[in-house]
Amino acid sequence: MKIALINENSQASKNTLIYDTLSEVAKEKDFQVFNYGMYGQEGESQLTYVQNGLLAAILLNSKAADFVITGCGTGVGAMLALNSFPGVVCGFAAEPTDAYLFSQINGGNALSLPFAKGFGWGAELNLKLIFERLFAEPMGGGYPKERVIPEQRNARILNEVKKISHQDMLTILKTIDQDFLKETISGEHFQEYFFAHCQDKAIADYLQTLLS
Repeated sequence: MKIALINENSQASKNTLIYDTLSEVAKEKDFQVFNYGMYGQEGESQLTYVQNGLLAAILLNSKAADFVITGCGTGVGAMLALNSFPGVVCGFAAEPTDAYLFSQINGGNALSLPFAKGFGWGAELNLKLIFERLFAEPMGGGYPKERVIPEQRNARILNEVKKISHQDMLTILKTIDQDFLKETISGEHFQEYFFAHCQDKAIADYLQTLLS
């Protein structure tokens, strides 16, 4: 599994802590983690939580990533932003049980966390436990287990509804404010990570043209 980490500007200073904790858990599962920033460095390209949503949608719809970890101060803004795009089902977790139930019941492909609210003593331990429970079992396994069939059916229905209610990703990229899009994909390592793993040629070609 390819996991992308995206931090917005207000919580960029915590990027290293989040990345290190996520990488520790991912390594045990033989997953890859790609840190798309922000990194908390002076002068770097800025990402708002709305741009988190756009960047996550680019990565997931192009299959450059299989799962996205993101967040903001409360975790709510980033969750809303991600869910406004097609092909993205983002949950919210403030503690490990939230993460486990989202992974099993909803089987989504992104998770938003609060990196300011309640982020105090023991925060790094809570983070590790959240990531451990999130990836404890294959996504969409169901909870409780006797509910697995209707839960998987509902997840499929939601994905089909999003296909109807949203434009396709390439159309969004071509019609969204282009300066906003350029800023979103201007991170230090975006081109290095994205173009090596993107599986949608049309999206890759369009972004390459935009960047050049």
